[in-house]
Amino acid sequence: MASTSHAHGDTANGHSASPYKHPYHLVDPSPWPLTGAFGGGALVLGIILWAHTGSQWVFWLGLAMTLGTMFMWWRDVVKESQTPGLHSPIVRIGLRYGMVLFIASEVMFFVAFFWAWFHFALYPEHVSGAAQAVWPPAGIKTFDPWDLPFLNTMILLLSGCTVTWAHASLLNNDRKGLINGLALTVALGILFTLLQAKEYSIAPFPFSGGVYPSVFFLATGFHGFHVIVGTTFLAVCLVRAIKGHFTPQKHFGLEAAAWYWHFVDVVWLFLFVCIYWFGAGEIAHH
Repeated sequence: MASTSHAHGDTANGHSASPYKHPYHLVDPSPWPLTGAFGGGALVLGIILWAHTGSQWVFWLGLAMTLGTMFMWWRDVVKESQTPGLHSPIVRIGLRYGMVLFIASEVMFFVAFFWAWFHFALYPEHVSGAAQAVWPPAGIKTFDPWDLPFLNTMILLLSGCTVTWAHASLLNNDRKGLINGLALTVALGILFTLLQAKEYSIAPFPFSGGVYPSVFFLATGFHGFHVIVGTTFLAVCLVRAIKGHFTPQKHFGLEAAAWYWHFVDVVWLFLFVCIYWFGAGEIAHH
Protein backbone atom coordinates (compact mmCIF):
# COMPACT_ATOMS: atom_id res chain seq x y z
CA MET A 1 0.00 0.00 0.00
CA ALA A 2 2.47 2.62 -1.13
CA SER A 3 1.87 6.11 -2.37
CA THR A 4 2.78 4.93 -5.87
CA SER A 5 -0.69 3.38 -6.30
CA HIS A 6 -2.50 4.76 -9.34
CA ALA A 7 -5.39 6.99 -8.46
CA HIS A 8 -6.93 10.28 -9.40
CA GLY A 9 -6.62 13.04 -6.85
CA ASP A 10 -9.58 14.02 -4.68
CA THR A 11 -8.81 17.70 -4.50
CA ALA A 12 -12.29 18.55 -3.21
CA ASN A 13 -11.39 16.95 0.09
CA GLY A 14 -7.99 18.51 0.34
CA HIS A 15 -6.12 15.64 -1.28
CA SER A 16 -3.27 16.26 -3.64
CA ALA A 17 -3.87 15.56 -7.30
CA SER A 18 -2.42 12.44 -8.92
CA PRO A 19 -0.52 12.54 -12.25
CA TYR A 20 -2.68 9.69 -13.57
CA LYS A 21 -5.56 10.56 -15.85
CA HIS A 22 -8.15 8.18 -14.42
CA PRO A 23 -10.11 8.19 -11.15
CA TYR A 24 -9.52 4.57 -10.20
CA HIS A 25 -7.32 3.03 -7.53
CA LEU A 26 -5.08 0.29 -8.91
CA VAL A 27 -3.74 -1.33 -5.77
CA ASP A 28 -0.12 -2.40 -5.35
CA PRO A 29 0.76 -6.11 -5.19
CA SER A 30 -0.33 -7.56 -1.85
CA PRO A 31 0.34 -10.91 -0.15
CA TRP A 32 -3.01 -10.94 1.68
CA PRO A 33 -5.19 -12.60 -0.99
CA LEU A 34 -2.72 -15.50 -1.10
CA THR A 35 -2.37 -15.86 2.67
CA GLY A 36 -6.14 -15.51 3.03
CA ALA A 37 -6.73 -18.32 0.53
CA PHE A 38 -4.29 -20.65 2.28
CA GLY A 39 -5.64 -19.66 5.70
CA GLY A 40 -9.25 -20.28 4.67
CA GLY A 41 -8.36 -23.62 3.09
CA ALA A 42 -6.44 -24.71 6.18
CA LEU A 43 -9.34 -23.62 8.37
CA VAL A 44 -11.87 -25.77 6.51
CA LEU A 45 -9.45 -28.71 6.31
CA GLY A 46 -8.78 -28.32 10.03
CA ILE A 47 -12.49 -28.54 10.83
CA ILE A 48 -12.72 -31.78 8.85
CA LEU A 49 -9.62 -33.27 10.50
CA TRP A 50 -10.82 -32.25 13.94
CA ALA A 51 -14.20 -33.90 13.35
CA HIS A 52 -12.79 -37.14 11.92
CA THR A 53 -9.43 -37.63 13.63
CA GLY A 54 -9.44 -35.31 16.63
CA SER A 55 -6.32 -33.50 15.38
CA GLN A 56 -6.66 -29.75 15.98
CA TRP A 57 -3.37 -28.16 14.92
CA VAL A 58 -4.43 -27.56 11.28
CA PHE A 59 -7.60 -25.82 12.47
CA TRP A 60 -5.72 -23.47 14.81
CA LEU A 61 -3.10 -22.75 12.15
CA GLY A 62 -5.81 -21.90 9.62
CA LEU A 63 -7.65 -19.74 12.15
CA ALA A 64 -4.47 -17.83 13.01
CA MET A 65 -3.66 -17.28 9.32
CA THR A 66 -7.21 -16.14 8.56
CA LEU A 67 -7.42 -13.72 11.49
CA GLY A 68 -3.94 -12.39 10.79
CA THR A 69 -4.79 -11.81 7.13
CA MET A 70 -8.01 -10.03 8.05
CA PHE A 71 -6.18 -7.73 10.47
CA MET A 72 -3.34 -6.87 8.09
CA TRP A 73 -5.55 -6.48 5.01
CA TRP A 74 -8.04 -4.18 6.74
CA ARG A 75 -5.17 -2.26 8.30
CA ASP A 76 -3.88 -1.59 4.77
CA VAL A 77 -7.34 -0.50 3.61
CA VAL A 78 -7.48 1.99 6.51
CA LYS A 79 -4.06 3.29 5.47
CA GLU A 80 -5.32 3.65 1.90
CA SER A 81 -8.26 5.73 3.06
CA GLN A 82 -5.86 8.10 4.82
CA THR A 83 -3.48 8.40 1.85
CA PRO A 84 -4.20 11.50 -0.28
CA GLY A 85 -5.55 10.70 -3.72
CA LEU A 86 -6.27 6.97 -3.30
CA HIS A 87 -9.94 6.83 -2.29
CA SER A 88 -11.37 9.15 -4.92
CA PRO A 89 -15.15 9.73 -5.17
CA ILE A 90 -15.48 6.99 -7.81
CA VAL A 91 -13.49 4.56 -5.66
CA ARG A 92 -15.79 5.29 -2.73
CA ILE A 93 -18.83 4.61 -4.92
CA GLY A 94 -17.32 1.22 -5.76
CA LEU A 95 -16.81 0.52 -2.07
CA ARG A 96 -20.46 1.36 -1.41
CA TYR A 97 -21.63 -1.00 -4.16
CA GLY A 98 -19.42 -3.71 -2.68
CA MET A 99 -20.88 -3.24 0.80
CA VAL A 100 -24.44 -3.28 -0.53
CA LEU A 101 -23.81 -6.53 -2.41
CA PHE A 102 -22.13 -8.05 0.65
CA ILE A 103 -25.15 -7.24 2.83
CA ALA A 104 -27.44 -8.64 0.12
CA SER A 105 -25.49 -11.91 0.22
CA GLU A 106 -25.85 -11.96 4.01
CA VAL A 107 -29.61 -11.50 3.64
CA MET A 108 -29.78 -14.61 1.48
CA PHE A 109 -27.65 -16.45 4.04
CA PHE A 110 -30.32 -15.87 6.67
CA VAL A 111 -33.14 -16.57 4.21
CA ALA A 112 -31.94 -20.19 4.20
CA PHE A 113 -32.44 -20.45 7.96
CA PHE A 114 -35.89 -18.87 7.85
CA TRP A 115 -36.81 -21.14 4.96
CA ALA A 116 -35.86 -24.21 7.02
CA TRP A 117 -37.72 -22.84 10.05
CA PHE A 118 -40.97 -22.21 8.21
CA HIS A 119 -40.72 -25.46 6.28
CA PHE A 120 -41.02 -27.37 9.55
CA ALA A 121 -43.24 -24.82 11.31
CA LEU A 122 -45.88 -24.84 8.56
CA TYR A 123 -45.48 -28.54 7.70
CA PRO A 124 -44.52 -30.21 11.00
CA GLU A 125 -45.43 -33.60 9.58
CA HIS A 126 -42.06 -33.44 7.79
CA VAL A 127 -40.18 -33.65 11.10
CA SER A 128 -38.49 -37.05 11.04
CA GLY A 129 -39.73 -39.41 13.70
CA ALA A 130 -42.42 -37.06 14.98
CA ALA A 131 -45.24 -38.90 16.72
CA GLN A 132 -47.53 -35.90 16.26
CA ALA A 133 -47.55 -33.24 13.55
CA VAL A 134 -47.10 -30.27 15.86
CA TRP A 135 -44.71 -27.34 16.06
CA PRO A 136 -42.80 -26.90 18.28
CA PRO A 137 -42.24 -30.67 18.40
CA ALA A 138 -43.62 -32.56 21.36
CA GLY A 139 -41.35 -32.37 24.39
CA ILE A 140 -39.76 -29.02 23.43
CA LYS A 141 -40.12 -26.28 26.02
CA THR A 142 -39.50 -22.95 24.29
CA PHE A 143 -38.09 -19.67 25.56
CA ASP A 144 -40.40 -17.03 26.97
CA PRO A 145 -40.14 -14.39 24.22
CA TRP A 146 -40.91 -11.57 26.67
CA ASP A 147 -37.95 -12.36 28.94
CA LEU A 148 -34.33 -12.15 27.72
CA PRO A 149 -35.27 -12.17 24.00
CA PHE A 150 -37.41 -9.04 24.42
CA LEU A 151 -34.68 -7.33 26.48
CA ASN A 152 -32.16 -8.09 23.73
CA THR A 153 -34.60 -6.69 21.18
CA MET A 154 -34.77 -3.40 23.08
CA ILE A 155 -30.98 -3.33 23.37
CA LEU A 156 -30.49 -3.76 19.62
CA LEU A 157 -33.16 -1.19 18.77
CA LEU A 158 -31.48 1.29 21.12
CA SER A 159 -28.11 0.53 19.55
CA GLY A 160 -29.58 1.35 16.14
CA CYS A 161 -30.52 4.77 17.54
CA THR A 162 -27.07 5.38 19.02
CA VAL A 163 -25.21 4.49 15.81
CA THR A 164 -27.54 6.82 13.89
CA TRP A 165 -26.78 9.53 16.48
CA ALA A 166 -23.05 8.95 15.90
CA HIS A 167 -23.44 9.27 12.13
CA ALA A 168 -25.60 12.39 12.41
CA SER A 169 -23.07 13.93 14.82
CA LEU A 170 -20.29 13.37 12.29
CA LEU A 171 -22.30 15.01 9.52
CA ASN A 172 -22.75 18.02 11.82
CA ASN A 173 -19.02 18.01 12.68
CA ASP A 174 -19.80 17.10 16.31
CA ARG A 175 -16.80 14.95 17.23
CA LYS A 176 -17.91 14.45 20.83
CA GLY A 177 -21.33 13.16 19.76
CA LEU A 178 -19.66 10.86 17.21
CA ILE A 179 -17.40 9.29 19.82
CA ASN A 180 -20.11 9.02 22.49
CA GLY A 181 -22.58 7.48 20.05
CA LEU A 182 -20.09 4.89 18.85
CA ALA A 183 -18.98 4.06 22.41
CA LEU A 184 -22.59 3.48 23.48
CA THR A 185 -23.27 1.33 20.42
CA VAL A 186 -20.22 -0.85 21.10
CA ALA A 187 -21.25 -1.20 24.77
CA LEU A 188 -24.78 -2.22 23.76
CA GLY A 189 -23.40 -4.76 21.28
CA ILE A 190 -21.26 -6.33 24.00
CA LEU A 191 -24.24 -6.38 26.37
CA PHE A 192 -26.37 -8.15 23.75
CA THR A 193 -23.69 -10.83 23.31
CA LEU A 194 -23.40 -11.38 27.08
CA LEU A 195 -27.17 -11.74 27.44
CA GLN A 196 -27.35 -14.16 24.53
CA ALA A 197 -24.61 -16.26 26.15
CA LYS A 198 -26.68 -16.21 29.35
CA GLU A 199 -29.74 -17.26 27.37
CA TYR A 200 -27.90 -20.19 25.82
CA SER A 201 -26.65 -21.29 29.25
CA ILE A 202 -30.23 -21.63 30.52
CA ALA A 203 -31.74 -23.00 27.29
CA PRO A 204 -34.61 -25.43 28.06
CA PHE A 205 -33.50 -27.74 25.24
CA PRO A 206 -30.05 -29.14 24.30
CA PHE A 207 -28.04 -28.45 21.16
CA SER A 208 -28.65 -31.98 19.90
CA GLY A 209 -32.36 -32.27 20.58
CA GLY A 210 -33.72 -32.58 17.05
CA VAL A 211 -34.71 -30.22 14.26
CA TYR A 212 -36.11 -27.45 16.48
CA PRO A 213 -32.89 -26.87 18.47
CA SER A 214 -30.82 -27.30 15.30
CA VAL A 215 -32.59 -24.53 13.40
CA PHE A 216 -32.92 -22.36 16.52
CA PHE A 217 -29.24 -22.44 17.42
CA LEU A 218 -28.09 -22.10 13.80
CA ALA A 219 -30.23 -19.02 13.16
CA THR A 220 -29.73 -17.25 16.48
CA GLY A 221 -26.11 -18.40 16.79
CA PHE A 222 -25.09 -17.06 13.40
CA HIS A 223 -26.90 -13.84 14.21
CA GLY A 224 -24.91 -13.67 17.44
CA PHE A 225 -21.73 -14.14 15.42
CA HIS A 226 -22.77 -11.24 13.18
CA VAL A 227 -23.35 -9.10 16.28
CA ILE A 228 -19.77 -9.85 17.38
CA VAL A 229 -18.48 -8.95 13.90
CA GLY A 230 -20.54 -5.74 13.87
CA THR A 231 -19.40 -4.80 17.36
CA THR A 232 -15.77 -5.28 16.30
CA PHE A 233 -16.44 -3.21 13.16
CA LEU A 234 -17.87 -0.38 15.26
CA ALA A 235 -15.06 -0.63 17.82
CA VAL A 236 -12.52 -0.09 15.02
CA CYS A 237 -14.58 2.90 13.86
CA LEU A 238 -14.53 4.23 17.44
CA VAL A 239 -10.72 4.06 17.52
CA ARG A 240 -10.57 5.74 14.11
CA ALA A 241 -13.00 8.43 15.26
CA ILE A 242 -10.82 9.16 18.30
CA LYS A 243 -7.81 9.46 15.96
CA GLY A 244 -9.73 11.87 13.71
CA HIS A 245 -9.89 9.69 10.59
CA PHE A 246 -13.45 10.66 9.67
CA THR A 247 -14.69 13.93 8.20
CA PRO A 248 -18.25 14.96 7.28
CA GLN A 249 -17.29 14.56 3.61
CA LYS A 250 -15.27 11.32 3.80
CA HIS A 251 -16.31 8.57 6.21
CA PHE A 252 -17.26 5.46 4.26
CA GLY A 253 -15.86 3.16 6.96
CA LEU A 254 -18.38 4.48 9.46
CA GLU A 255 -21.22 4.34 6.92
CA ALA A 256 -20.42 0.70 6.12
CA ALA A 257 -20.38 -0.19 9.83
CA ALA A 258 -23.72 1.57 10.36
CA TRP A 259 -25.31 -0.21 7.38
CA TYR A 260 -24.09 -3.56 8.67
CA TRP A 261 -25.38 -2.82 12.16
CA HIS A 262 -28.83 -1.88 10.88
CA PHE A 263 -28.87 -5.13 8.89
CA VAL A 264 -28.09 -7.03 12.11
CA ASP A 265 -30.94 -5.18 13.85
CA VAL A 266 -33.47 -6.05 11.15
CA VAL A 267 -32.48 -9.73 11.11
CA TRP A 268 -32.96 -9.87 14.89
CA LEU A 269 -36.46 -8.39 14.59
CA PHE A 270 -37.37 -11.21 12.19
CA LEU A 271 -35.79 -13.75 14.53
CA PHE A 272 -37.70 -12.39 17.50
CA VAL A 273 -41.07 -12.39 15.73
CA CYS A 274 -40.71 -15.66 13.80
CA ILE A 275 -38.66 -17.87 16.09
CA TYR A 276 -39.05 -16.57 19.62
CA TRP A 277 -42.66 -15.32 19.44
CA PHE A 278 -44.43 -17.49 16.87
CA GLY A 279 -42.01 -20.33 17.58
CA ALA A 280 -43.17 -20.37 21.18
CA GLY A 281 -46.41 -22.00 20.07
CA GLU A 282 -48.26 -19.40 18.00
CA ILE A 283 -47.74 -21.56 14.90
CA ALA A 284 -48.99 -25.08 15.46
CA HIS A 285 -50.61 -27.60 13.16
CA HIS A 286 -52.32 -30.77 14.27
